Amino acid sequence: MSGHNKWSSIKHKKGAADAKRGKIFSRIIKEITVAARMGGGDPNANPRLRAAISSAKTENMPKDNIERAIKKGTGELEGVSYEEIIYEGYAPGGAAVLVECLTDNKNRAVAEVRHLFNKSGGNLGENGCVAWMFEKKGLIVVNKDAADEDQLMEIAIDAGADDVNDEGDTFEVITGTGDFETVKEAIEKAEIACEMAEVTMIPQNMLALQGKEAEQTVRLMDALEDCDDVQKVYTNADVPDDLLS
Repeated sequence: MSGHNKWSSIKHKKGAADAKRGKIFSRIIKEITVAARMGGGDPNANPRLRAAISSAKTENMPKDNIERAIKKGTGELEGVSYEEIIYEGYAPGGAAVLVECLTDNKNRAVAEVRHLFNKSGGNLGENGCVAWMFEKKGLIVVNKDAADEDQLMEIAIDAGADDVNDEGDTFEVITGTGDFETVKEAIEKAEIACEMAEVTMIPQNMLALQGKEAEQTVRLMDALEDCDDVQKVYTNADVPDDLLS
């Protein structure tokens, strides 16, 4: 596995094949609810909500589910109040791990996350211990069957993208957070399908792991992904591709 954010793309492909739809829906509903609570229920005036709704539509979530989540966020319907928390730690071998949670029980969330780190041979760290190793960026993944590289490059860069990378079967368009929506819309306007589009945390440098440390790190990432309170997990671990297949 190579590339500054290859983990994110491989994780997405793996998840598309074996993730439980109920868990995906649950995470998106949480995100829609929190986004509506923080920025209001109008997606045109709330970029975070607009992105969450886009994710919901990509997963074919029913419109009623989306509308109920928005109303719970704005207080029109009774709902659970979720708290946003970011945990930071180290995987076996010293790879950095960021864990984004949305939870209605902070004590439960931290206990579960700490347990998963310890069980996998890693350790939960203090706030700020690894966050500086990541940069918040927009990531748009386009399958190579959907676009010509020169065409995609021209559209993306003209719309404000930072870079377009060849990642084997896909192209990855990297943007600043402020340019993400503009670049995504420009690509879609050209009738180029986006396999994935999200604001994510991209590690500035990758740490190569092999053998037992690589295997333990993959197990840690998978376990965190399966945790109900966890929304997203990021790492700078560079592990062999066969461990992710």
